[in-house]
This record gives sequence, C-alpha cells and structure tokens, in this order.
Amino acid sequence: MKLMLAEPKFFKEPIVIISDLVNEVVFRIDKDKLELVAMDPANVAMIIYKLLGSVFVEYNIDEPVEIAVNLDNLKQVLRRAKPSDTLTLELLENKLKVTLKSSSTRIFTLSLINMQEERQKIPDLDFKCMVEMPSSLFDEAIEDMDVVSDSVAFEIHDDTFNVQAAGNISTAKVSFKANELIKIKSKENSRSRYSVEYLKKIIKGGKLNDTMTLWLSNDYPLKVEYKIIDKLSFAAILAPRVSND
Repeated sequence: MKLMLAEPKFFKEPIVIISDLVNEVVFRIDKDKLELVAMDPANVAMIIYKLLGSVFVEYNIDEPVEIAVNLDNLKQVLRRAKPSDTLTLELLENKLKVTLKSSSTRIFTLSLINMQEERQKIPDLDFKCMVEMPSSLFDEAIEDMDVVSDSVAFEIHDDTFNVQAAGNISTAKVSFKANELIKIKSKENSRSRYSVEYLKKIIKGGKLNDTMTLWLSNDYPLKVEYKIIDKLSFAAILAPRVSND
C-alpha cells in the first residue's frame, strides 16, 4: 500500500479534529477511498470521514486493508506537515510509515494497534429538516450559546432556523432566515437539544469548507457535514440531549 497526497491538509485537518473525539480508530482503505467510521467512548457522537482515492497523486493498493492507529500519535506527526509537503502513507508489516517531503524528507513510523471491535454501522436516519449555511455563521452561533449553557436547542419553524440556549440566569437566541446564503428545507417543524461541548469540537470542520449542512428532526439525532465535492466528506452524527438532563 502506498498513498501519496499533494495537499496534506485533506488528511491532516480531519485527523486533528477527530482526535478530539476519538482516541483509537480503524482506517479502511479500498480501491476507491480511505474511510473512517468511529464512535466516541461515551456513544454520543459518530464520526464519518471519507477521502476519495482520486485526491491522491498516487493511490496504490492491491487489496482492501484495515489499519488501526492511535490518533494522538498520528496527530502529532501530521502537525509537522507543512502546506508545501507531499504526504505519503505506506504500510510496512505492523507499522505505518509517514513521509513528509518538500525541501527535505522526513520519515516517521507509527506502530499499529490491535483493536477488537465490530465494524461501526452508520445508522439509517430519516431527517425531516435540512439547513445549509456558511460555517462561520454556525460557529458564531454555537460560541454565543456556550456563554449561557452547556446545551443548545435547534428549532426549525417554517423558513427560520433558531439556535437557542437557556442558563440559570441568562438566555441566548440567534435566528437565521432563509436567503441566498442560507437554505432551509423542512417537512415539519422540529426542535432538538444537543451538547455544546461536542458541537464545539465538531464545528472545527469549518476549516475544511466555508459551507456546512445540518440535518435534523424533532427530538432526533443531528448530522453535521462538511464536504468538498469529489475530494472528501467529514460528518458527525450527534445524539440529542434528553429533556431532563
């Protein structure tokens, strides 16, 4: 197996983000893509990351392979990658070889780990509402909610997307109307609450794309996705907060 990437950010940035939620993961690599599906230890958030084989300048894989790694260790290596570097991943027996090459060649080897886990199955969810909006606007709304509470309510009512939070002594609300920058589609009005702590980690995906998409329904999981067409997708499915927590 040899995978060479001319733009290391497509692998580096998602891994740094995912490492805040999950410590150990399995990469599944086949003839079309590199994929990661993982659940955080508390079973609150599922992460789904796909990097298409067409993004790589060299994508040489004889047969599908699974590679289990410690993300903290991989993250430390990837943080050494510069935008001008070419990133190469190679599988050598029980090690992952990471080469960063530009004006110099730097080689790191990471020991693979043993993970006895069943393959995570992506749930088949029926979302009733969708919001597409600039990542920066959603980031600001979550930061606003973090000022007053550790949970946030997302509400879709007709053509308006409300982001709300209530603490012991204060409240916050941000409303977005459908316009040329914000698309809102809904089959029904909905309202669900989610953890601000998890959302603050997930919205770092805004580094990947200026636009994001949310899927939600009433008292239902939330899906947050950042996608670069024909290159990669990074998504998180977040469990709702129950009403009495």
